[in-house]
Amino acid sequence: MKALVIAPQPFFSPRGTPFSVYYRTLISSELGVKMDLLTYGEGQDVDIDNVNIIRIPRFKALGNVKLGPSFLKLFLDLFIIAKMISLLIKNKYDFVHAHEEAIFFAFFLKPVFKFKLIYDMHSSLPQQLTNFKFTTSKIIINIFKYLEDKCLENADAVITICPDLRDYVNGIIKDKDKHFLIENSIFEDVRLKNKIAASNPGKDNFDGLNGFVENGQKLIVYAGTLEKYQGIDILVKAMQKVVRQTKNVKLLIAGGTQEQVESFSQLAQKYNVDSNIKFTGRVAQKLAKEFTNKADILVSPRSDGTNTPLKIYEQLASGKPLVATNIYSHTQVLTDDVAFLVNPNPEDMAKGILAAIQNEDLAKVKVNNALELYKNEYSRSVYKNKLKKLLDSL
Repeated sequence: MKALVIAPQPFFSPRGTPFSVYYRTLISSELGVKMDLLTYGEGQDVDIDNVNIIRIPRFKALGNVKLGPSFLKLFLDLFIIAKMISLLIKNKYDFVHAHEEAIFFAFFLKPVFKFKLIYDMHSSLPQQLTNFKFTTSKIIINIFKYLEDKCLENADAVITICPDLRDYVNGIIKDKDKHFLIENSIFEDVRLKNKIAASNPGKDNFDGLNGFVENGQKLIVYAGTLEKYQGIDILVKAMQKVVRQTKNVKLLIAGGTQEQVESFSQLAQKYNVDSNIKFTGRVAQKLAKEFTNKADILVSPRSDGTNTPLKIYEQLASGKPLVATNIYSHTQVLTDDVAFLVNPNPEDMAKGILAAIQNEDLAKVKVNNALELYKNEYSRSVYKNKLKKLLDSL
């Protein structure tokens, strides 16, 4: 099979977090699909067999593409559309695999070029317009909603990434058999051309753990962005309560911009836990994994959201006790059997961390359950089988 993959994002540049595009492309290649991948000029080429990366101009003077809708993306998408039409004229594709807003381009071109269409839906685009405060116009939002519904109805296959999005889509489409839930549950290193591996931009080494964690002390690790919805303020405040009960605990927070690190460092000082918390700023994925391997406890203090974070699957497979907030973003995957679930406030977060530290037998049971859950529901082999079923359906 030959496919045209449309990924309107900086591929591969983790600033745009296109991990799902990478893994879809990687596994599709392993299943024998040859692909032309059309994407933005920003990013680095990946090393995947049978994948030809085609880029529109970089327009570096316009800056980097940010998450969510933007006028820059609208501008770049004009070039995506033009190149897409050119490729469809020159080549015969068995199907087009459209990620996010590329579905709109593919929807209008499908009747002309008569290809089969996969809609890879990472989020609801009308909801993005609201969530990212791109517009408050009900007219524009309703137009996007109408177009999204039509795209869902006319796609030959639809991929969603979490149960919340699955339920949303199932409330719209009539043919449920064309809908596939394929979670972003694999997390192996991204292989870049001319490099061994890469991930989020940041430091490749960090020796700040030397002398930070002493013998007998427990290390708690959070790795991810430091955006507001991640609940880092909850975690920092919880540490004050944890330290009051046990001094033998340290918290490592990996990720975040310099401004975010400075802000949360000030919060740690305010709560007198700055000596118990170490901030690394952005680090490479390889280093973040090393921190996870050294951790005694992992945490996900997220305070808001519905889509399941990629890191949850990695935490399930880590063999480490996990303390996570009891919000829908987590509970689509996590239960009390596999994690210490707590309410998203400092008091309960502290109780969960202390329980993970003090009740080692319970922590071990949860870890074993988590490993079993990941193996049966989210492992690479499960992911590959789901994508194979989708391709077979075409």
